[in-house]
Amino acid sequence: MNEGHSVLDGWWVEGCIEGVTGWAIGNDHETANGKDAESLYDKLENVVLPLWHGDRAKWVAVMKGAISKNACYFNSHRMLRSYAIEAYLR
Repeated sequence: MNEGHSVLDGWWVEGCIEGVTGWAIGNDHETANGKDAESLYDKLENVVLPLWHGDRAKWVAVMKGAISKNACYFNSHRMLRSYAIEAYLR
């Protein structure tokens, strides 16, 4: 599981609640392709690192948000169940 940050693809499109479960890098529009590195550095410099260094309680709250909101839903049991139902039992 990726508690923290990622580009908006795969499960992170569903699991990302900005500032609650982590942070999105870039956006999900095709026109933004190629700007992910710039978005990553901007997000780290202006959001993630200041939070890590300046507000540990808020940092812990985001990590707890990621675990409480995403870990119970985005896990290997759900993935295997979905694959079994959608790929093999249809």
